[in-house]
Amino acid sequence: MKQAGLKVRCKRKFRNTTTSSHRLPVAQNLLERNFEAAEPNQKWTTDITYLPVKEGWLYLAVVLDLFSRKVVGWAMRETLQTELVISALEMAKKNRQPHSGLLHHSDQGSQYASLEYRQALERLEAVQSMIRKGECWDNAVTESFFATLKMELELDQIQGTRAETRSMVFDYIESFYNRERRHSSLGYLSPSHFEERHSRLN
Repeated sequence: MKQAGLKVRCKRKFRNTTTSSHRLPVAQNLLERNFEAAEPNQKWTTDITYLPVKEGWLYLAVVLDLFSRKVVGWAMRETLQTELVISALEMAKKNRQPHSGLLHHSDQGSQYASLEYRQALERLEAVQSMIRKGECWDNAVTESFFATLKMELELDQIQGTRAETRSMVFDYIESFYNRERRHSSLGYLSPSHFEERHSRLN
């Protein structure tokens, strides 16, 4: 690497950005850091991160399927409101059409604890699970995705306007991460290829 002029870029340590100082209902941690799933749509994790842009901030919410680590739903907004996470969940629902009993895991943020979001999960017939307060490792897979996205797109620093950053994130998720990026935990297949292989074998 030295001869080629390459340098290592390390992921930053997880940083808790959740605002959980509210009186809304909080679900138990049913996932308990068991990040493995035998089939698609058994366990979903979700979270929000913020991206710096020229105008201020852009907020990104994603929903990941733990079976393949695939991003099955995502949304970006200028403000950190419940509508952001509802949009990501609705995309995941449209893309996957899960059966009842899906385990849905998030942090204790007010967006996920809101009545609107809990009702959306009820319509999905999903079982809600939440991390313990202050324990970001309880949602390590989603945190790891955000760290990878920010490292590979250098999004810890401002890279452009909201429109430009939206385009970067869209291309990364839909064209690269889901379809091409290989995971050691998936036998060095991309999430889409891992699911395709599973479908062929079953």
